[in-house]
Amino acid sequence: MPQDAQDLKVWQRAMDLTVCVYRLTQRFPKEETYGLVSQLRRASVSVASNIAEGRGRLNTAEFRQFLGIALGSTFEIKTQLIVARRLGMGSVAAIDEAAALGEEVSKMLTSFIQKLGSKARRQS
Repeated sequence: MPQDAQDLKVWQRAMDLTVCVYRLTQRFPKEETYGLVSQLRRASVSVASNIAEGRGRLNTAEFRQFLGIALGSTFEIKTQLIVARRLGMGSVAAIDEAAALGEEVSKMLTSFIQKLGSKARRQS
């Protein structure tokens, strides 16, 4: 089962999300470097990283587990973007773009997890 994750559309969109988050947080206040900037960046990198790590695992169950972790990170990002918006950090347009990408990746992951679950049940 181990394969390169770069061929997965969900991984590609997760990478787009990471780049978007990094660009957004470049304009956050310096005092947030170890706060919200660090949290958002860590969570965004975690999404694509967990997809890739899961793709490299030996079976579908492990892959699904890592996709679930990636999905959790999209919810972290959503919450952190709400905090940024409430505090007036970053442009509204940039936050909206990151939020939309996060939502898209979240839906893709949910669908992928469900499909892998169906596949695993059929194989049992």
